[in-house]
Amino acid sequence: MSAALPFLPFSRPTIDEATITAVGDVLRSGWITSGPKVAAFEAQLSEYVGGRPVRTFNSGTCTMEIALRVAGIGPGDEVITTPISWVATANVILEVGATPVFADIDPLTRNIDLDLVEAAITPRTKAIIPVYLSGLPVDMDRLYAIARKHQLRVVEDAAQALGAEWQGQRIGALGDFVSFSFQANKNITTGEGGALVLNNLDEARLAEKYRLQGVTRSGVDGIDVDVLGGKYNMSDIMAAIGLGQFANIDHVTAQRRALARRYYEAFGPEFEAQSGAQLPLQAFDSSNYHLFQIILPDNGPTTRADFMRAMQEGYNIGTGYHYAPIHLFTLYRERGFKPGMFPIAEKIGRLTVTLPMFHAMTTADVDRAVAAVKAILIK
Repeated sequence: MSAALPFLPFSRPTIDEATITAVGDVLRSGWITSGPKVAAFEAQLSEYVGGRPVRTFNSGTCTMEIALRVAGIGPGDEVITTPISWVATANVILEVGATPVFADIDPLTRNIDLDLVEAAITPRTKAIIPVYLSGLPVDMDRLYAIARKHQLRVVEDAAQALGAEWQGQRIGALGDFVSFSFQANKNITTGEGGALVLNNLDEARLAEKYRLQGVTRSGVDGIDVDVLGGKYNMSDIMAAIGLGQFANIDHVTAQRRALARRYYEAFGPEFEAQSGAQLPLQAFDSSNYHLFQIILPDNGPTTRADFMRAMQEGYNIGTGYHYAPIHLFTLYRERGFKPGMFPIAEKIGRLTVTLPMFHAMTTADVDRAVAAVKAILIK
């Protein structure tokens, strides 16, 4: 019976016809690399975050790497981050030649534990990269109090947090460097891509150099290169998608919060006690609910792999998991990290499952997903 229902993926982008037409217009214009659409997209993003400088890039990974380079962080420096994130968060630290230092996570928010961040600071620490998992910010007052106390830069990995807020202010409108991602499953997509919020125009100009081979142009034919840059620019094709998507950011955020509210209602107050699973922290005034993740019961009736297979094969529902603990990957084990170092991250990394959450979902889709979860977990 369930298999006859249409497949419900855990994520699906929504691209409207106006945006598709806008991409066609760019293709017909003859200007498809960085141009007027990129400038317009950056201007809209800047306005959204209170006028701070914003520069767009071809991924939400290079935005963090470039932020570290703009901050002057490199060999001999340490950067503290969370072990529960996409591996890019730590890889960018290695890319600039610095040393990643992990701090375990809070079991409720699943974000980096700021008490453990402060305990991990050494004389070599130069920056913190907090991750706003599923679109839920950390305690930004505490984060920046720590940063000021120890004179640290902050690169906010807000890849999942466009539209989220901290005490009524949009993420990106305050703080230090803020990195957003527009990868395909994000709330707002450009297919691939990202944006970096910077503190001033000097930082923005330096970021532009790192974005495109270190080049500075002047006059009609003047050109110079004074830093080692890469090839990270966003195209006008991507920016045209972003402009169409961004026009709906407030509606997208409201819809995801409404879907999350329905998830909590459908699971009901007894679900955690009945199943042994853990729902995400309720945070309707701050999270944009990019993901809706549950933590499966430890030693429960099913392994995660079996649970995911049961959702797919028995109910035609897609799931995912975000994320495996970074410090247990071979690349990081070779740098001295071992199992047992960050037990909360390891447990959550082993048991987390991402349920369907995307803009075009309906409350009936939520109810279907919840019914399947309950049928599998509650015996």
